[in-house]
Amino acid sequence: MAGIADPDEDLVRRVGQGDPAAIQAMVARKLPRMLALAQRMLGDPVEAEDVAQEAMVRAWRQAPRWTPGKAKFDTWLHRVALNLCYDRLRRRREIPTGTLPDRPDESAAPDRGLMAADVGLRVDAALARLPERQREAVVLCHYQELTNIEAAALMTVSVDALESLLARGRRALRQALADLAPEGVRDRIEGGR
Repeated sequence: MAGIADPDEDLVRRVGQGDPAAIQAMVARKLPRMLALAQRMLGDPVEAEDVAQEAMVRAWRQAPRWTPGKAKFDTWLHRVALNLCYDRLRRRREIPTGTLPDRPDESAAPDRGLMAADVGLRVDAALARLPERQREAVVLCHYQELTNIEAAALMTVSVDALESLLARGRRALRQALADLAPEGVRDRIEGGR
């Protein structure tokens, strides 16, 4: 079985050798995507930053031992970031709190003239309410722009199972956001770009 072609192979090799320029290049190339992934999964910018930084530290530590051809480095890095997100999500569930967190008012504005930032907050809130696996599928395919095959491999599910998760997640988002510019939002949720 032939190895998997990895566009990051040379960069990872150079990082493993301690090349400062390669380390900077890896951070510039990977950190924004890991930060976006963690932000979408956790909904907390501080936690997302911690997760993204930890994922980059693990990438730097793993680089000297990386074996090309088994999996793409980017796929491995996404899995690391997702695992770190799930660890934090589990800890959240395990910590009992005496008070409920403040929730933003999700009712429609009287004039229904929501600004783009408000729409983004509503989308983020709806995304955060999805079950974890549906959220993971939506984030990987729509925000991280992975193919269905790549996302399914990352989630260790079949492509059919991924597509089912995506369909359920899109349906839940469509229902949660039905009052927002129905046509435009529906197009974005259903994959129209």
